[in-house]
Amino acid sequence: MTSPAKPTVARLEQSEPISFGPLSHYQKLIGEAPLPLFTGVQTCKPGYRTPDHSHPYAEYLFVIEGVMEAWLVGREDDVQRISAGDIIALPPDTPHAFRNPGPGELRLLGIHANPDRIVHRLDAVAQTY
Repeated sequence: MTSPAKPTVARLEQSEPISFGPLSHYQKLIGEAPLPLFTGVQTCKPGYRTPDHSHPYAEYLFVIEGVMEAWLVGREDDVQRISAGDIIALPPDTPHAFRNPGPGELRLLGIHANPDRIVHRLDAVAQTY
């Protein structure tokens, strides 16, 4: 009989913050093969806005705290307001952005359907975390 694989446990308090500028930081939780997902918590102060970007896989953003406004690039008139407890699913290769309209802090769990977090910024080269 084969013994079951051990579960992976990630602790937010042990994750080093990666700065996304003065208004936001990201803390990786789980990622890298053989696990098929990359997850992390992003914390954003009021006024933070992501650059327009996409991912070559599906991305899910679950709001833990605060409010997020998200939209597809080219459809900025169709802003989705997502509150704590809500999730938005973004298909692969779909340029999008989001912001924290305030007044409080925004915390969200990003779930990437890939073992690496790959970001294709519309104004720059791809980034992998």
